[in-house]
Amino acid sequence: MVENSMAAMVQALGLEGGGVVSIVGAGGKTSLMFRLAHEFRDSREPVLTTTTTKIMLPKKEQCRHVVLTPSVQSLVDQAEAILKKSFHLCAASPTKPGQKGKITGFNPDCIEKLRHCGLFRWILVEADGAAQKPLKAPAPHEPVIPDCSSWVIGVIGLTAIGKPLGPQWVFRHERYSAITGLAQGAPVTEDSVVRAALHSKGLFKGSPQRAEKILFFNAAEQAQHQLIGRRLAEKMRVLKAHHDIRRAIVGSPLNVWAESDRWDY
Repeated sequence: MVENSMAAMVQALGLEGGGVVSIVGAGGKTSLMFRLAHEFRDSREPVLTTTTTKIMLPKKEQCRHVVLTPSVQSLVDQAEAILKKSFHLCAASPTKPGQKGKITGFNPDCIEKLRHCGLFRWILVEADGAAQKPLKAPAPHEPVIPDCSSWVIGVIGLTAIGKPLGPQWVFRHERYSAITGLAQGAPVTEDSVVRAALHSKGLFKGSPQRAEKILFFNAAEQAQHQLIGRRLAEKMRVLKAHHDIRRAIVGSPLNVWAESDRWDY
């Protein structure tokens, strides 16, 4: 197991040079986003965390500087001051009544404007919602991926494998059944996860053609889940002629495992 070093996750995912990273799927998107943000911050690379959907208002340990404004110009003005003392801030629109602590982010055009403002080396975007379930299939309006994304990370929570296909474990379980052929109530299989990852209406739906796609098999703290993740990554290697996914990682936002747990396709 790799030590929890300053940039272990960034290096494992192969992120370099700066740009927009969109995170989709289910089972740990927010935790992964803030893990990456902290690594960039500690490397003194200015980073913005935000969303094109909704996220919970960040806790202090996730981000100490949160800007809530619907205006890109207002965000830029405030960010200039914040970045003089910190390399990380989170931004979204103000919480509205009935949102239960959630904040709404910016549309893809706003993300493009923020990319060109010159303040941030990295913009990390949570571009999907999953109601805190470990697995999902997207609805027609999901995910909301900015076209300027250079990377799209698809997150899959390994804890859903073997659990019954239904609302407790899979967000939009009816759609998951439709694109994978898995019956409602049947155990979620590894093969169904592969089908969901590769389907045109599955995990990476709407990804920009030029974006590098990365699979992140998450929640692999336990040995059994590490083994499942490795089998899934190997299945993707066997099928590499049928997809354009660049690599797969087996790990968790709390840690990332040895180089053998990164598959480059």
